[in-house]
Amino acid sequence: MTSAKSSETSPATATAPEPGAGAGSATASDAAGRHPDPAPPNPFFSTSELPYGLPPFARIHHAHFRPAFERGIAEQLAEAAAIGAAPGPPTFENTVEALERSGAVLRRVCAVFFNKANADTDAATQELEAEIVPRLAAHEDALLLDPALFARLEALHGSRAGLGLDGEQLRLLERLYTARVRAGARLGPERQRRLRELNAEIARLCTEFRRNLRADTAAAALVVDRAEELAGLPDDEIASAAENARALGRDDGYVLSLLNFTSQPQLAALEDPALRERLLDASSGRGRGANGAVAVTIARLRAERAALLGHPTHASWQVADQTAGTTDAVEGMFDRLIGPALANAEREAAALAEAAGTGEVRAADWPFYAERVRRRRYDLDAAALRPYLELEAVLRDGVFHAATLVYGITFAERPDLTAYHPDARVFEVHDADGGPLGLYIGDFHARESKRGGAWMNELVLQSHLLGQRPVVVNNLNIAKPAPGEPVLLNWSEVTTLFHEFGHALHGLFSDVRYPLLAGTEVPRDFVEFPSQVNEMWAEWPEVLARYARHHRTGEPMPPELPARLREAERFGEGFDSVEHLAAAVLDWAWHTVPADQLPGADGAEAFEAAALERHGLAHPAIPPRYRTGYFAHVFGGGYAAGYYGYRWAEVLDADTVRWFRENGRTIRESGEVFRRELLSRGNSIDPMAAFRAVVGRDPDFAPLLERRGATAAP
Repeated sequence: MTSAKSSETSPATATAPEPGAGAGSATASDAAGRHPDPAPPNPFFSTSELPYGLPPFARIHHAHFRPAFERGIAEQLAEAAAIGAAPGPPTFENTVEALERSGAVLRRVCAVFFNKANADTDAATQELEAEIVPRLAAHEDALLLDPALFARLEALHGSRAGLGLDGEQLRLLERLYTARVRAGARLGPERQRRLRELNAEIARLCTEFRRNLRADTAAAALVVDRAEELAGLPDDEIASAAENARALGRDDGYVLSLLNFTSQPQLAALEDPALRERLLDASSGRGRGANGAVAVTIARLRAERAALLGHPTHASWQVADQTAGTTDAVEGMFDRLIGPALANAEREAAALAEAAGTGEVRAADWPFYAERVRRRRYDLDAAALRPYLELEAVLRDGVFHAATLVYGITFAERPDLTAYHPDARVFEVHDADGGPLGLYIGDFHARESKRGGAWMNELVLQSHLLGQRPVVVNNLNIAKPAPGEPVLLNWSEVTTLFHEFGHALHGLFSDVRYPLLAGTEVPRDFVEFPSQVNEMWAEWPEVLARYARHHRTGEPMPPELPARLREAERFGEGFDSVEHLAAAVLDWAWHTVPADQLPGADGAEAFEAAALERHGLAHPAIPPRYRTGYFAHVFGGGYAAGYYGYRWAEVLDADTVRWFRENGRTIRESGEVFRRELLSRGNSIDPMAAFRAVVGRDPDFAPLLERRGATAAP
């Protein structure tokens, strides 16, 4: 779903370990009086010698993390102090580039540790995460609020027109300077002291929110005793539920683990309405206890911080540095989309009520009857698609083939390279000319140690300055079947894989000098745009025909099914739009009021209900895609006042898909333009300038409204 960036955390003051200190570095004598061989050095203390700088996962142990954080923090603080105290006037090289080179150890350990915290966590990792995140927030403040560094950057920024810098250098200087102004570098000492306290507490609470949610999600998994209770689910999904039960330590029975969002996919198939209700209740009840109070506190602290920084609300502060620019622009987007989405959803609701033979359809039943309407209207059974959507074929003959078709790149699996978990697979990516491009790691299966959802991480950022090629990771949560059984996907999982690979391409194609500007280091309301564009190739006829083949017989998917699928998908656009917009306005509501107007610790649900009602999105049968207690994007991650960005980016996405279809170039030629002008540029130029360089104009809302089966609001 997202390109993973740091939440509201980053680097922290600490005492450096002694040189060479690390796991097992003690030299106590053994029983015979002999000294053991010296412990191997901490892998984070030097650059990896593996291809593309792949972290040496086989040599990394939990005991390495804390010493690496200690040394990394201390080293970067020392580097920053040396830059600030450098003799003579500041120059681009001795200040800006020096800052970009700093923090190598911390950069390496953060990339590996936070990937592990999301993809393969354990109690020790969670304990260290809770400790280190506030320290990293304090460290980031130490860098952003350092007066000597700010004075040098301010001097360079003020004289930038005469420095002879190229476009990327100017962009880097502007981003470093703006980040410090936005972080409070101009505030007085007392206000900065309070700002540091707020940042550390917000970081701590975001970690607490994620920890609570992880526990709640595991505890809320739906447990049933007999296979008959799961009537309606395909046989392979029932087998996966049995395998899941065994993986969770149960000798028998079946377990449906919950995905991140509200409406669980099994709701479309389960025949027992009471079981559907239980599943939806379990999903929507997560975080209702502790996380409601945590969310309120986080929102209040963010509001106080925004006021310190001179903004009326957190949303005002956040959006000022996004492509939207102003809160009015975001609210204008809501005004254009909510009315048509609701009208479309009401048309769907009428069709569902007719299918159900009732006056209205409950939220737990909407997906079930929507599936029946699709079957009747479009002669399409979603379960009938799954035998044609086997994971390995979708990956190699779909996702990878589309990337070759559009961009000319190729993929070769590297079983000789060790990833961070046995499920994670490493692929080397070569450019169209055969030259090396980077590494792609695919980690597709759900497990107890992995958080829910789907995301992309960058383990190594591309940078010509640092001589680095990219190493990127895609994580999904596809249920693992019983040993020897095929991994069959539903259509949503197919599009999710294409989506996350779009983020991976953004990282792989990065071609910039400076790590701060590389790959997906772009505004939050732009980062989802390239990934959403990549979803188009899942349905592209040449690509679909290649990967959509029966996993046993090899027969292609019947030719009429793709057309029916597209028609059937359009039927669900109302539901999808309303649930997504409802989540976006919840996020927006929490972050568009000052602290004194937020509820008390037990008022999260009432605040949420009032916000949905105010925006006309309190639809009884369409709950928000995320409710407050499990809205990890916002209260456990970096999307606060930014969840609107999915829809904002979809405006760009729909317009770009039309451009791909209608610009008169071949697919390969269009892919080269998109890569050269946008994907390769990262944040080295204004992202909207990159969009205009591709499409040739400002974005148009019409393609999105057409895609969503809606017309513009009057």
